[in-house]
Amino acid sequence: MADWTNTTASDLNAPKRRGTPAPISSPPFPSADWPIGGTQEIGAPDTGVYPLQTAIDGGDPTKLSRAKWYGWVAIGANGSTNNRGNASKGIAANLPSAYDEFPNTVVLDQAAVYYERLADTAQTDHFDYGFRFAGLYGQDYRFTTAKGMLSQQLLVKNSQYGFDPVMFYYDLYFPKLGKGADLRIGRYISLPDIEAQLAPNNYTYSHSILYTYDCYTQTGANLSVKLNDHWTVQGGVSGGCEVMPWTMDAKPTGNVCVVYTWDDGGDTLNTCDNTINDGEYAYNNLTAFYETWYHKINASWHTDTEGWYQYMKDTPNMWWYNTGVPYNHVTSPWPETTTNGGPGGATLNFGAVCENPNSSSTGTRAARCYAPEWAVTNYIEHNFRNNSASLNIRNEVFDDIKGQRTGTPGIFEEHMVGFDFWAGSTVTFRPELSYVHSYGPYGLRALDINPGSSVSALQNEPVGQLPQATMRALGAKTQSLTLAADLIWHF
Repeated sequence: MADWTNTTASDLNAPKRRGTPAPISSPPFPSADWPIGGTQEIGAPDTGVYPLQTAIDGGDPTKLSRAKWYGWVAIGANGSTNNRGNASKGIAANLPSAYDEFPNTVVLDQAAVYYERLADTAQTDHFDYGFRFAGLYGQDYRFTTAKGMLSQQLLVKNSQYGFDPVMFYYDLYFPKLGKGADLRIGRYISLPDIEAQLAPNNYTYSHSILYTYDCYTQTGANLSVKLNDHWTVQGGVSGGCEVMPWTMDAKPTGNVCVVYTWDDGGDTLNTCDNTINDGEYAYNNLTAFYETWYHKINASWHTDTEGWYQYMKDTPNMWWYNTGVPYNHVTSPWPETTTNGGPGGATLNFGAVCENPNSSSTGTRAARCYAPEWAVTNYIEHNFRNNSASLNIRNEVFDDIKGQRTGTPGIFEEHMVGFDFWAGSTVTFRPELSYVHSYGPYGLRALDINPGSSVSALQNEPVGQLPQATMRALGAKTQSLTLAADLIWHF
């Protein structure tokens, strides 16, 4: 079976790109364009050729159908200094690292199949349409699940493996609106972010903590208009993050993004208000503000930097004293939750540690509070000259101020170095080494435990007692080191 490859400008019938040139090389990077969610890259032709579709079309890559079948299988493994995880019991002791959340395991991360047709956005003379239907089976469904869409696999059964129809949408392309506009309708990946859930679309096997705990997918409609070669604007409406519109947790949610590109495509600044609604506590109902900068240093090096601030209002207090009695989360009024890993932190839908749990006060405390968090991550990427490998360096800081995302309030820093090696263009191998350090207030520890366990354990402590003994009994840590890798076979 032939490798899948891209057509080149030397192909007589190859469509021509319009606008600024692609800033980086693919492979080894996931895409030649800077990431932009909720739309196709307007002006970029469809040049993908895949072994499965080539076989379906009789082996002639010059006569491929516009609608294409393709996919991949990704198998991952990790060895970690965390040793208290248990995949069968849902103890994700590597979190907040992801998607290798269960330590010292070999897993089927993703088996994915796509059926898609890309709209022809390289032309400007006629309306066109596209679509994508994408199904994913594997452990990573735990990070893509939306409440109300086969979510009982995770939220009720807590299955290690499951299936998720992660994308199903139509693209309607209007060439005369600006320099081209795409209206996307359906379930799609949320607009901001350097990273992506689907394995071949990500720089590395693992994901930043920043990406793990923000919005992943939305179901609604989004319009992206390319005004000129510098400005693209986006606006849309959905039912919110990781919820289907028919669930009780869905809320009318707007989004607005403005993208500015300069240096002939070498620099792009993406500013997003991704979730515009009341911000009241509900299943993953984040209000989030993003800023992302992509910068091409030279032909071999580029860097991507992303920061966000997000919050929920009126978040239930995980440590709520009323006349000295700890808050019992079993009878909590919050939506159904689990502490076993989930989409963008969606099923890590904890309450908040609103006040110091070590206080000796036994008076009535607030039942709810404002729960914010912020994060910044940076990637430095090097493309080796034969385009068969890349060096990936990631550094980040994540401050879960009230513990609403991870279950433990505190600052987390992560440092990762890894490589992507390509064998032709059908096999990718991605080894990496990462280090995580957490700084928890009140003596809480966040690593090598099930998320939220530190706070839960303190409910049995006498009021005012420091938690060091409890943390030692849990085996909780403040530092971890993980060696991980995955192997992706593209078909």
